[in-house]
Amino acid sequence: MSFESQLENFLNDCEKLIVLGVGNELKSDDGVGPFIISKLKQENMENDSLLFIDAQTVPENFTGKIRKENPTHLIIVDACLMDSNPGDMQIVDKDDFADIGISTHSMSLSFFVKFLEKDSDLKIIFVGIEPKTMEWANAPTPKVQEAANNFIKTLKGIIL
Repeated sequence: MSFESQLENFLNDCEKLIVLGVGNELKSDDGVGPFIISKLKQENMENDSLLFIDAQTVPENFTGKIRKENPTHLIIVDACLMDSNPGDMQIVDKDDFADIGISTHSMSLSFFVKFLEKDSDLKIIFVGIEPKTMEWANAPTPKVQEAANNFIKTLKGIIL
């Protein structure tokens, strides 16, 4: 199934969506999550049923805000080592988090997801984008920026 079809299926019954970008924007491709959130915010699409959060490297700091917003769906976007080509994008099952290299965050994203799911019907997916480098730099590499723009285009095509 294509990435677009998977995302469309996930968002099928969405009433309120939060897109959470995770990563360190000072480490090149690791900053793809915040890069995407910045671009989405520039589109002025946020409303009562759509919220974008730049969680940087501390997604756990936003658990209260996410629970308060009470979304039906959450998309977490981050750089992810998946043994594929730079810029490759895929939906990673939350049960597979332990088998992949997810970025540079203080708290395990699998623990973060389990905490958010506790006592809620929140549907969560993780969109991983394969980095080329996580060296110090203030922007993602061109291939990763292209993937970020494709994600944004796909998301807008589904929700608008």
